[in-house]
Amino acid sequence: MTENFVCAKCSSPYVYEDGLLLVCPECGHSQSITADSGDDSSTLVKDAHGTVLAEGDSVTLIKDLKVKGSSTVLKVGTKAKISRFLEGDHDIDCRLQGGGTMELKSQYVKKVTS
Repeated sequence: MTENFVCAKCSSPYVYEDGLLLVCPECGHSQSITADSGDDSSTLVKDAHGTVLAEGDSVTLIKDLKVKGSSTVLKVGTKAKISRFLEGDHDIDCRLQGGGTMELKSQYVKKVTS
């Protein structure tokens, strides 16, 4: 850990490593330590209608989803803002309208155009 990292978004020198991520405590931005500068094919995520999603996009649910391990149900039309993309079947990490964070599958969301 002899490298000094700075945040790519706000240039803060207080960036720390969290597993394979670099996290900025000031602005909340996170990025992969092993990010390839020229290969974006691994982060290409599409919604249920085939629209390409990006970090920061707003999406809505297109189906009622039961929260595993809880009696809570996320209703159709619930809005969320994408924080980052993940590897695996739950490929979107997002903040829901109610204030909680959750990992969702991209096949159950659609991009909000307005």
